Amino acid sequence: MKKNLLLLGLVVILAIFPLFIQKGAEFGGADGEAEAAIGEINSSYKPWFSNIWEPPSGEIESLLFCLQAAVGAGFIGYFIGYARGKNRPKEETEESKSKHAAHR
Repeated sequence: MKKNLLLLGLVVILAIFPLFIQKGAEFGGADGEAEAAIGEINSSYKPWFSNIWEPPSGEIESLLFCLQAAVGAGFIGYFIGYARGKNRPKEETEESKSKHAAHR
């Protein structure tokens, strides 16, 4: 339990620490940087397509990105847990069933 709390604290520190180091820094995405680099290389370049929908603000765009990441992480976690439970040896599951039956 202490190990988990220590790791959780470390993750929180790693997530918050850069925000204090780079006060006033602007966190831009890679898409904007790529667009600027392409414009420098070939000024006559025209994009192949445009966005279907542009979020009203950067905060909503970040929220949607975080939501996408959370759904993906949940799916991956569920799949790994399901695969691990499916591959658990039969003896272990039968042993745990007999322990539960003995407690009742």
